[in-house]
Amino acid sequence: EIVVLQEALECAKPNMTAIEQFKVKDAEFQAKTADLEVITQQRDKERMELEELKKKRLDEFMAGFSVITLKLKEMYQMITMGGDAELELVDSLDPFSEGIEFSVRPLNKSWKHIYNLSGGEKTLSSLALVFALHHYKPSPLYIMDEIDAALDFRNVSIVGNYIKERTKNAQFIIVSLRNNMFELADRLVGVFKKVGGINPHAFTIPAATATAAPLAASQAR
Repeated sequence: EIVVLQEALECAKPNMTAIEQFKVKDAEFQAKTADLEVITQQRDKERMELEELKKKRLDEFMAGFSVITLKLKEMYQMITMGGDAELELVDSLDPFSEGIEFSVRPLNKSWKHIYNLSGGEKTLSSLALVFALHHYKPSPLYIMDEIDAALDFRNVSIVGNYIKERTKNAQFIIVSLRNNMFELADRLVGVFKKVGGINPHAFTIPAATATAAPLAASQAR
């Protein structure tokens, strides 16, 4: 039996470098394990920072959203003299996934989505939102093109006087053809027709001396 085992051992030809190879592979394994641990810790750190940024973004958004929503109500009620407006999150758990719905209730009417409003009602709703955003984070310059085209005389006066009196920390450039809008401007820039076409030379006059000039553009504040 011993002879048989010796012959089998001689035929087996064992790899005497297997132990050294194992040590090399084990060292590689340990190095890669250490690298994995470092990468895992870095991943967890980055993931934590991302979650903190997401929370900060959500907190800042919700704080601003609350202020803008309350101011929107105030602005719309002031412009319409009794209406109501509301901003609602489509998904309150994740406000960045589905967006915001803008609904208004014009005076003596039912609640409607802004898409279902008339031209004048859409204009008043949009202006109320712009004024609410301006209250939250003022912009130094606004350019508005015939925002009063679909408004009646009373609403044009309300919007014009609000811009004149309540937004002195910003400059408004407003294109308008309505007297009760451009008469409130600090400076008027007009374009008038001549025989054969449009005069390429505009005129500028102080608003204090302006009357009902044929105007195509005005700058309020």
